[in-house]
Amino acid sequence: MLFEDTYKTITGSAEGLFKDKGSKFFAYAYPIEDESEVKELVDQLKKEHFKAVHHCYAYRLGQDRTNFRVNDDGEPSGSAGKPILNVLLSKDITNILVVVVRYFGGTLLGVPGLINAYKTATQEALAEAEIVEKTVNEIYEVRFEFVQMNDVMKVVKEFGLKVKNQLFDNQCTLQLEFRRNMTNQIIGKLEKIEPIEIEHIATV
Repeated sequence: MLFEDTYKTITGSAEGLFKDKGSKFFAYAYPIEDESEVKELVDQLKKEHFKAVHHCYAYRLGQDRTNFRVNDDGEPSGSAGKPILNVLLSKDITNILVVVVRYFGGTLLGVPGLINAYKTATQEALAEAEIVEKTVNEIYEVRFEFVQMNDVMKVVKEFGLKVKNQLFDNQCTLQLEFRRNMTNQIIGKLEKIEPIEIEHIATV
């Protein structure tokens, strides 16, 4: 199967609320790029909602959507983090953290009630979020001699490539960003220019 070169995420933070039998479930959705952001955002909510009994969350990271984690934070196993994650899976969203903060209302909801509450609170937050589709892009560094400039710039122009960085001297360097599914075509064209060095820098 070809690697998909698009993924869905949210553009900014969003909030949702679900109430059941006196319990309140406040859901917070955040766009994230790295696991290190999770602890910071969860800790921030714990400070803001210090009277809440549970701060449960799920996150999903990476354009291939394989990195995820759930945390029930004291709720019965599988009743909080997993329902949050299942909403992210069903909407096929990645690079996202959803934290649901629960204030206990005095009446036990039971596991089915909790699953429904955490799921619905997450859906409410995502209904408020702006979901966008982004492309998976590659960044390559191209090094060539000044006399090859015209040939290289022709390829840049032909494919409408984004120039991230440039250094023009006797030896020139360009950092180019383009959509993953164009890689073979673009690299194939550039490799015909002699002498040229092409190096993969990152996937973004």
